[in-house]
Amino acid sequence: MCSSDLMMADFGVIIPAAWSQAPYLVNDAHQLVATGAILNIPAMAIVAITAAVLIAGITESAIFNNAIVLLKVSVVLLVIVFGFLYVNPANWQPFIPAETTDPITGASKYGLGGIFAAAGVIFFAYIGFETISTAAQETKNPQRTLPIGILASLGICTALYILMSLVITGLAPYTMLNVPAPVYVAVDNVGPQLAWLKPVVTIGATVGLASTIMALLYGQSRIFYAMSRDGLLPPIFSKVHPKRRTPWAGTALTAVFAGLMAGLFPIGLLGELVSVGTLLAFAMICGAVIYLRISRPDLPRAFKTPLVWLVAPGGMLACLYLISSLPAATFVRLVVWLAIGIVVYFGYAYWHSRYHEKTLGAAE
Repeated sequence: MCSSDLMMADFGVIIPAAWSQAPYLVNDAHQLVATGAILNIPAMAIVAITAAVLIAGITESAIFNNAIVLLKVSVVLLVIVFGFLYVNPANWQPFIPAETTDPITGASKYGLGGIFAAAGVIFFAYIGFETISTAAQETKNPQRTLPIGILASLGICTALYILMSLVITGLAPYTMLNVPAPVYVAVDNVGPQLAWLKPVVTIGATVGLASTIMALLYGQSRIFYAMSRDGLLPPIFSKVHPKRRTPWAGTALTAVFAGLMAGLFPIGLLGELVSVGTLLAFAMICGAVIYLRISRPDLPRAFKTPLVWLVAPGGMLACLYLISSLPAATFVRLVVWLAIGIVVYFGYAYWHSRYHEKTLGAAE
């Protein structure tokens, strides 16, 4: 049962499994199998609500997101503070379980190999920090505020992630936590002492997922907006609402596609797809930084990378290593997405891009 189902159940609302679960899941062999469900309506509803807030305006989105983040962080702090009182240190032994290999997929489980494989899978949890950079056009003094915002939030959230991981693995054996709602299971394992915290956790997990969806939709719609301005996508993606001043059409189209994906496929699969795509994008960005430093050292750079010859190659290698630790089936799906992207680029983007038009103009 996922966090949204748990939250609804806590309030006495039971949604039939046929309308609250994805019709497909991924088995141990990383193959899609039918579940018998029809559509995950709660997941689609969350996407629709967050898209509506984004279309309403950047101020409304900021207020909504700040409220969600405040609630989410409060819940995380409650779990950390009160959970530490009931941590059983024996659950941390062994701190790193012995590594095993899945006989079907060959994927690493536990051990150092499992740690890096898990890091690649949950990398989407950090995508919000990259999304901050897409807000440069709507930020005051972005050269100063964006680096501070990215690095400060990254440090704070990493510390909270580590503390939360320590607490929930201390409240329940790690073998119990491979479930859609691990924090709820960990708190429930304590017993009546933390019974009051269970509904708080389910609410926090659900709204926390909404903030992640908002960050993804915001970032993707702004990326599509910038691509459309450069001619890489149709003009509809850069169409701005006359009053709200938001790219409403691009946001709506992105939400429709995201809602269908959320309604049809399990969150684990979607998380892997987002993670591998983000890791590949980050690796390419690091490579592009190195290339431009060599080919165009004269370019004006509003944002400067400290220790660029260490950070850029290190970032690229780290991302590629995490990609290599993901399940083999993820690469197949990645290749499919890349193929679709290549078709879109050479079928439309290349012929409509501003760079291509300038090249043709210069040739004429």
